[in-house]
Amino acid sequence: MTATATEHAPAAPPPLAARVRSAGGSVVRDILAVTARPEVINFAGGLPAPELFDAEGVAAAYQAVLTETPDRALQYSTTEGEPALRAALAARTGARGLPTVPDDLLVTTGSQQALSLLATALLEPGDTVLVENPCYLAALQAFTLAGARIVAVPGDEDGVDPGALDDLVARERPKLFYTVPTFQNPTGRTLPADRRAAVAEAAARRGVWIVEDDPYGELRFEGARVPWIASHEPARDRTVLLGSFSKVMAPGLRIGWLRAPAALRRACAVAKQAADLHTPTVNQLAAARYLADRDLDTHVARVATAYGARRDAMLAALPDVLPAGSRWTRPEGGMFLWARLPDGHDTTALLPEVLRHDVAYVPGAPFHATAPDPATLRLCFVTHTPDEITEGLHRLGTALRGPAA
Repeated sequence: MTATATEHAPAAPPPLAARVRSAGGSVVRDILAVTARPEVINFAGGLPAPELFDAEGVAAAYQAVLTETPDRALQYSTTEGEPALRAALAARTGARGLPTVPDDLLVTTGSQQALSLLATALLEPGDTVLVENPCYLAALQAFTLAGARIVAVPGDEDGVDPGALDDLVARERPKLFYTVPTFQNPTGRTLPADRRAAVAEAAARRGVWIVEDDPYGELRFEGARVPWIASHEPARDRTVLLGSFSKVMAPGLRIGWLRAPAALRRACAVAKQAADLHTPTVNQLAAARYLADRDLDTHVARVATAYGARRDAMLAALPDVLPAGSRWTRPEGGMFLWARLPDGHDTTALLPEVLRHDVAYVPGAPFHATAPDPATLRLCFVTHTPDEITEGLHRLGTALRGPAA
C-alpha cells in the first residue's frame, strides 16, 4: 500500500490558550522597541534616569554579599523572601505610618509579579475587577490574562469618585478594586485624603479587596504626603499594598513586595512557588545590604529634586507645544504627565509623524478599560535632562503642526 503525502504531513500543534490569544501585548514595550535609536528623545517609557542610579552603592552591596556570604547569596531561598530584606521593608513601611512586621510581607520579582500573583490567587475567569480610568497598562494586561471582566470607575482630575465606586461595587459585585492613588500611572494625579477614607469605607461596607499599588509615592517634589488607603482602619483587613525598588533604587534589581492579610499572602506564596520559587537571592541580599549601609531616603530625595526640575521643564514648554485648547496635569511627584488635545485629534494616528521627528509619547487610548479617549497621551518627564526635554518638546510641536511646519 502506497502512503499519500497527506498521511505523512505533520499535524498542526495545539493552539495557544485563549487567554493569551485575547490579550494584547504592552503598547509601551512595542513603542520602546521602535524608539531604541539613541537620537530619539523618548517620553514613552517609564524609565528612571540611569545617570541618577547609585551604581557605586549598589555595586558595593553586591560585592559585600558575594564576598562575605557567597554560599547563601548564590543558593535557593525561601519563597516569602530573605528575612533581612523583609525586616528592612517592614521597618520602612512602619516608619511611614503603617505598622508592619516581616511576616506581613511577600517579596516579589518586581511589583508586576505581585499583580500576577494576586490575579492568580483571587480571580476566576469572568470575575469582575474595578479599575481607574485611565489605568496602568500592565495591570489591565494582568487582569485580562486572568480572564477578568474589567469595569472602569468614573472619576475626575482628583481621581476616582468614591460614590461611583460604591455604586459599582453594589451593582457589579467585583472581587477587587485596583488603584494607583499616588502619582498615578498614567495621569500623575493623587487621590486626596478624604477620598481615600471614603474608598476604604466603601470596601469595608460592600466587601471587596483593594489593591493599592504604590511604586511612585516616595518621588514627591512638593506638597504633603497622603497616607496610604491601607492605613485606614476599615480597609486594613482587605487592602493589599504593593511596593517596589524599581523607581527609587534600580529597576534591574526586580525587587518588589506585597503586604497583605495572612490568608491572601499565603495564597500568593503558593502561586509564586509555581511561578519562580523565589525572587533571586543575591538581589534580595544586595538590596538588604544597601539599606543597611546606605541612606536610601537621602538618595531618593536627590532623585526627586532632579525629577522635579525635569517636570518643571516639561510644564514650561508645553503651552507653546500642544495645540490651543489642550489640557494637562501638574503632578506633585512621580514620573508621568497626562495631556488631552482638543476634540478631533487622534494621538495614535499622529504617532508615526511624531516618530519621524525622533521623539515619542504613548497614546492614551490603551490606558482606558472602556471608551478610549483618542485625544489623550502620556509623557514621561524623568528619563531626559531639562535641556533634552525642551528639545524633545520642540520636536513634538513641529510634528503636531504637520509636515509643512
